[in-house]
Amino acid sequence: MFTKSKINEPGTKGSDASPVPAATPSPSDFKANRPKAKPPASLLSADLHTTGNMKTAGDIQVEGTVEGDIRAHLLTIGESATVNGEIVADDVVVNGRVVGRVRGLKVRLTSTARVEGDIIHKTIAIESGAHFEGSVQRQDDPLNPGKPAGRPSNPPGNPVVKQQARAER
Repeated sequence: MFTKSKINEPGTKGSDASPVPAATPSPSDFKANRPKAKPPASLLSADLHTTGNMKTAGDIQVEGTVEGDIRAHLLTIGESATVNGEIVADDVVVNGRVVGRVRGLKVRLTSTARVEGDIIHKTIAIESGAHFEGSVQRQDDPLNPGKPAGRPSNPPGNPVVKQQARAER
Protein backbone atom coordinates (compact mmCIF):
# COMPACT_ATOMS: atom_id res chain seq x y z
CA MET A 1 0.00 0.00 0.00
CA PHE A 2 2.73 2.48 0.99
CA THR A 3 6.15 2.56 -0.59
CA LYS A 4 9.34 4.06 0.69
CA SER A 5 10.38 7.20 -1.11
CA LYS A 6 13.85 7.23 -2.56
CA ILE A 7 14.19 11.03 -2.44
CA ASN A 8 16.22 11.10 0.78
CA GLU A 9 18.41 8.12 -0.01
CA PRO A 10 21.99 8.90 -0.98
CA GLY A 11 23.04 8.33 -4.57
CA THR A 12 19.60 8.67 -6.17
CA LYS A 13 20.32 11.91 -8.08
CA GLY A 14 23.09 10.50 -10.13
CA SER A 15 25.89 8.01 -10.14
CA ASP A 16 28.58 10.61 -9.35
CA ALA A 17 26.68 12.17 -6.40
CA SER A 18 28.29 11.35 -3.13
CA PRO A 19 26.20 10.98 0.02
CA VAL A 20 26.00 14.14 2.09
CA PRO A 21 26.49 13.50 5.79
CA ALA A 22 23.60 14.71 7.91
CA ALA A 23 24.42 17.57 10.24
CA THR A 24 24.64 16.22 13.76
CA PRO A 25 23.31 18.56 16.40
CA SER A 26 25.80 19.63 19.01
CA PRO A 27 25.00 19.26 22.72
CA SER A 28 24.69 23.04 23.01
CA ASP A 29 21.75 22.98 20.55
CA PHE A 30 19.77 20.82 22.96
CA LYS A 31 20.64 22.91 26.01
CA ALA A 32 19.35 26.10 24.40
CA ASN A 33 15.97 24.53 23.63
CA ARG A 34 15.46 22.81 26.98
CA PRO A 35 13.86 24.73 29.84
CA LYS A 36 16.16 25.24 32.78
CA ALA A 37 15.75 22.63 35.47
CA LYS A 38 14.75 23.94 38.88
CA PRO A 39 17.59 23.47 41.34
CA PRO A 40 16.86 21.39 44.45
CA ALA A 41 16.02 23.12 47.71
CA SER A 42 18.88 24.19 49.94
CA LEU A 43 18.83 21.98 53.03
CA LEU A 44 19.91 23.25 56.44
CA SER A 45 20.42 20.02 58.39
CA ALA A 46 19.19 19.32 61.92
CA ASP A 47 22.64 19.72 63.50
CA LEU A 48 23.20 23.15 61.91
CA HIS A 49 22.76 26.36 63.93
CA THR A 50 23.05 29.51 61.83
CA THR A 51 23.06 33.16 62.85
CA GLY A 52 22.32 35.81 60.24
CA ASN A 53 19.87 36.64 57.49
CA MET A 54 19.35 34.46 54.42
CA LYS A 55 18.01 35.45 51.02
CA THR A 56 17.50 33.34 47.91
CA ALA A 57 15.27 33.21 44.84
CA GLY A 58 15.15 29.44 45.29
CA ASP A 59 13.79 27.07 47.92
CA ILE A 60 15.04 26.41 51.45
CA GLN A 61 14.28 23.52 53.77
CA VAL A 62 15.24 24.21 57.39
CA GLU A 63 15.76 21.27 59.74
CA GLY A 64 18.10 23.02 62.20
CA THR A 65 18.03 26.38 64.01
CA VAL A 66 18.16 29.79 62.34
CA GLU A 67 18.64 33.04 64.27
CA GLY A 68 17.77 35.65 61.65
CA ASP A 69 15.42 36.56 58.84
CA ILE A 70 14.80 34.29 55.85
CA ARG A 71 13.57 35.31 52.39
CA ALA A 72 12.95 32.60 49.78
CA HIS A 73 10.57 31.34 47.11
CA LEU A 74 9.45 28.22 49.01
CA LEU A 75 10.39 27.86 52.65
CA THR A 76 9.76 24.63 54.54
CA ILE A 77 10.36 24.54 58.29
CA GLY A 78 10.94 20.94 59.44
CA GLU A 79 9.39 19.40 62.57
CA SER A 80 12.60 19.68 64.60
CA ALA A 81 13.50 23.14 63.23
CA THR A 82 13.35 26.53 64.95
CA VAL A 83 13.45 29.93 63.24
CA ASN A 84 13.83 33.08 65.34
CA GLY A 85 13.23 35.92 62.89
CA GLU A 86 10.99 37.15 60.12
CA ILE A 87 10.04 34.84 57.27
CA VAL A 88 9.15 36.21 53.84
CA ALA A 89 8.36 33.71 51.07
CA ASP A 90 5.90 33.02 48.29
CA ASP A 91 5.04 29.68 49.88
CA VAL A 92 5.62 28.90 53.57
CA VAL A 93 5.10 25.46 55.12
CA VAL A 94 5.64 25.34 58.89
CA ASN A 95 6.05 21.94 60.52
CA GLY A 96 8.28 23.17 63.36
CA ARG A 97 8.69 26.32 65.48
CA VAL A 98 8.77 29.94 64.32
CA VAL A 99 9.23 32.92 66.63
CA GLY A 100 8.67 36.03 64.53
CA ARG A 101 6.52 37.46 61.77
CA VAL A 102 5.54 35.27 58.80
CA ARG A 103 4.77 36.90 55.44
CA GLY A 104 3.68 34.76 52.52
CA LEU A 105 1.36 34.45 49.58
CA LYS A 106 0.47 30.93 50.74
CA VAL A 107 1.07 30.02 54.38
CA ARG A 108 0.42 26.53 55.74
CA LEU A 109 0.69 25.51 59.38
CA THR A 110 0.71 21.75 59.76
CA SER A 111 -0.48 19.88 62.84
CA THR A 112 3.04 19.97 64.36
CA ALA A 113 3.56 23.72 63.82
CA ARG A 114 4.21 26.20 66.66
CA VAL A 115 4.14 29.85 65.59
CA GLU A 116 4.62 32.78 67.94
CA GLY A 117 4.17 35.91 65.87
CA ASP A 118 1.93 37.63 63.37
CA ILE A 119 1.05 36.06 60.03
CA ILE A 120 0.43 38.27 57.00
CA HIS A 121 -0.84 36.23 54.06
CA LYS A 122 -2.89 36.06 50.90
CA THR A 123 -4.11 32.52 51.65
CA ILE A 124 -3.66 30.50 54.82
CA ALA A 125 -4.30 26.94 55.98
CA ILE A 126 -4.04 25.88 59.62
CA GLU A 127 -4.31 22.17 60.33
CA SER A 128 -5.91 20.78 63.44
CA GLY A 129 -3.33 20.51 66.24
CA ALA A 130 -1.24 23.49 65.13
CA HIS A 131 -0.34 26.01 67.84
CA PHE A 132 -0.47 29.67 66.87
CA GLU A 133 -0.10 32.74 69.04
CA GLY A 134 -0.38 36.10 67.30
CA SER A 135 -2.57 37.87 64.79
CA VAL A 136 -3.56 36.92 61.28
CA GLN A 137 -3.97 39.52 58.57
CA ARG A 138 -4.91 39.03 54.93
CA GLN A 139 -3.31 41.26 52.30
CA ASP A 140 -3.32 41.12 48.52
CA ASP A 141 0.44 41.70 48.49
CA PRO A 142 1.84 40.38 51.79
CA LEU A 143 5.42 40.28 50.49
CA ASN A 144 5.57 44.08 50.26
CA PRO A 145 5.87 45.41 53.83
CA GLY A 146 5.64 49.06 52.71
CA LYS A 147 2.08 48.65 51.48
CA PRO A 148 -0.53 49.55 54.11
CA ALA A 149 -3.17 47.02 55.05
CA GLY A 150 -6.82 47.44 54.18
CA ARG A 151 -7.70 48.21 57.81
CA PRO A 152 -5.55 49.15 60.80
CA SER A 153 -4.54 46.29 63.04
CA ASN A 154 -5.03 48.39 66.18
CA PRO A 155 -7.57 51.22 65.75
CA PRO A 156 -7.07 54.26 67.99
CA GLY A 157 -8.57 53.87 71.44
CA ASN A 158 -8.32 50.06 71.50
CA PRO A 159 -5.72 48.43 73.73
CA VAL A 160 -3.31 45.94 72.24
CA VAL A 161 -4.62 42.45 72.86
CA LYS A 162 -2.53 39.32 72.48
CA GLN A 163 -4.51 36.65 70.72
CA GLN A 164 -4.05 32.96 71.01
CA ALA A 165 -5.55 30.42 68.68
CA ARG A 166 -5.11 26.73 69.14
CA ALA A 167 -6.67 24.07 67.00
CA GLU A 168 -7.37 20.84 68.87
CA ARG A 169 -7.87 17.39 67.44
